[in-house]
Amino acid sequence: MSKRVGIVVPTLGKRADYLRQCLDSIKVAGEAHVCLVAPSDFDYKEFMSLGLVDQFVVDPGTGLPEAINKGFSELPSDIEYINWLGDDDLVSPGSIKKAGSVLDSDSRTVLVYGSCDYVDPQGKVIWTNKSGQWASTILGFGPDLIPQPGCLFRRSAFNQIGGLNKDFNWAFDFDLLLNLKKVGGLKFLDATLSSFRWHPESLSVEYRTKSVAEASRVRVSHLPSLLRPISWLWEYPVKKATFFAGLRVTERAKKLAS
Repeated sequence: MSKRVGIVVPTLGKRADYLRQCLDSIKVAGEAHVCLVAPSDFDYKEFMSLGLVDQFVVDPGTGLPEAINKGFSELPSDIEYINWLGDDDLVSPGSIKKAGSVLDSDSRTVLVYGSCDYVDPQGKVIWTNKSGQWASTILGFGPDLIPQPGCLFRRSAFNQIGGLNKDFNWAFDFDLLLNLKKVGGLKFLDATLSSFRWHPESLSVEYRTKSVAEASRVRVSHLPSLLRPISWLWEYPVKKATFFAGLRVTERAKKLAS
């Protein structure tokens, strides 16, 4: 029987240990076709021989959103549900199967998300984002509290909105969520579906200020035109709260390491 779920894993090949853990986690998360997107000189054959990767696609070298878009476009035509997973992140055992079941049971839902553990470089849990259905409700005017790594969404809906926006470097996943919300429902599944690795090399940590500013730009771009001129009324406190929340997670990580 063909696989209905496709997971794209973009990598530069610089974090071999993390990449292996990432691919191993997908293996026990449910039936999935794994597409690795990497530079042309990346040696992927060992992962293929171990059954951890089903497909290799050359990274076009034009940024992370375009690498992910390329991976999705090359997936087999019978793949129905998709997501991508950073090479240092993890999905939980059974998570793909659980999320897929929700999409199977409700055609109006275009994306499923759940809770996410934030872990340090050694895999120790720093904090858990338990989120909830309310995270979808506040998405248009508040912080993005939907953890992308454990999501699963319909390929048809992704194609309908035109894929990931290559103009964004850090908040393209936020833009995706807002676009998907326009075409269907986002549903919370009360289970921990993923782990996000919080370390200095993570884009959202290293470039925290730029990431928060770009998320604000994404949020404002989705507002009705009449509200954009007064968006500063709530954007300033939202940006500050988001930035300091990230700092608190970093401090917890430091305490665990000491």
